[in-house]
Amino acid sequence: MKADRLSKVPVIAIVDDDEAMRDALCELVQVMGFSTEAFDGAAAFLADLAPGRFDCLITDVRMPGMDGIDLQRRLRALGSTMPVVMITSAPDPAGRARALEGGACAYLAKPVDDCALLGHLRSALGHDEGPGEDSPGG
Repeated sequence: MKADRLSKVPVIAIVDDDEAMRDALCELVQVMGFSTEAFDGAAAFLADLAPGRFDCLITDVRMPGMDGIDLQRRLRALGSTMPVVMITSAPDPAGRARALEGGACAYLAKPVDDCALLGHLRSALGHDEGPGEDSPGG
């Protein structure tokens, strides 16, 4: 048996309090060739967190309770080096700076551009090539 990077499909955790956005992101990321697990908030994600379970986190910035930037801080405090992609419906320079200074690998505005998200996921996961040709946008 071959043991290479392609033998394990990366698992992407998606945390967003908006169910429609969460579902759309899951579908998009799955079409890109990744596995997903969705959570309706930071607390639900942290309750299910285990070392090595997720390869990357996509989280909304603005959520009730703990927001995405606080979630990222909590992960870093726990010693996690998991890549984090922040998404937001209300982008602002100060929030972007805080997210990136805290270690986020990307800060994207909603609606998320498919190609940009795929590029950031590939980069975060150390993949130079994707799982095949991208379909043309529509």
